Amino acid sequence: MNFYDAHFHLQFDSLAPHLPAIADDLVRVNCRAGVVNGTNEDEWPTVASLCSQPSALSSQFRFIPSYGVHPWDSGNRTADWQRKLRAALAADPRAHVGEIGLDRWIVDGVRPGDPRIAGLRVAPMDEQREVFAWQLALAAEFNRAASIHCTQAFGPLLEVLRTTPRPARGFLLHHYGGPVELVQPFADLGAYFSYNLAAEQPKRTAERASFRAVPADRLLVETDAPAYAPPPERNRFPLGTDPDGSVINHPVNIAVAYDALAELRGIALEPLAAQVEQNFRKLFL
Repeated sequence: MNFYDAHFHLQFDSLAPHLPAIADDLVRVNCRAGVVNGTNEDEWPTVASLCSQPSALSSQFRFIPSYGVHPWDSGNRTADWQRKLRAALAADPRAHVGEIGLDRWIVDGVRPGDPRIAGLRVAPMDEQREVFAWQLALAAEFNRAASIHCTQAFGPLLEVLRTTPRPARGFLLHHYGGPVELVQPFADLGAYFSYNLAAEQPKRTAERASFRAVPADRLLVETDAPAYAPPPERNRFPLGTDPDGSVINHPVNIAVAYDALAELRGIALEPLAAQVEQNFRKLFL
């Protein structure tokens, strides 16, 4: 029984001191591959380096690179970003496109002075949409999977997906938090949906309902590590906390996420893992 992480951020500073142990731990729990998402131009070379030298971490785990401009970073992209992203995909046939997407919360919902937006020029929705659509079309051109972030913008997301070329192999709605009513319309366009342990938070009843409705052949699982650690009682692989006090999510908690999704859907873990493996291979390998 093998596990696969559809979306995480191995390049983030909080995981850097733990990289050798992380790779060994991933192999220990039979996690065989994971998609490492770069969210801005500065991160792309680090992601490329990590994924091009798997033997330095483990010869038994496959790190798959993905490069994109996240909606939070859209306002800080350089004039040369499109050329650099195209070159990164052309240089590595394993690479996918992500993390990209739309985020209305950072435009309308974020509080002034929130440290998460320190130093960022927040791109308005029209600009985010332009950046996202260009990257989605690029993914279609190369037929690479697009890993999509969406917060409070599922209507606009559906519009862009319907009017922009999409990769024939499909795309991932990472940490899907949209309404259950949109699961099938997104699936009809080629969507896969990755389950995240954040859905275990009591208030996220709608998110859990959506993942009960996702077609089995479109299910994936993710950690989004180092973010979204499991609840304390389920956090079997603690890594400590960041300077801001947030709990670091160990990528090996992918095993916990699989357990939680199996419980949510009322099925045994082994057939779920077999189905997710098949889905992961279709989208990313």
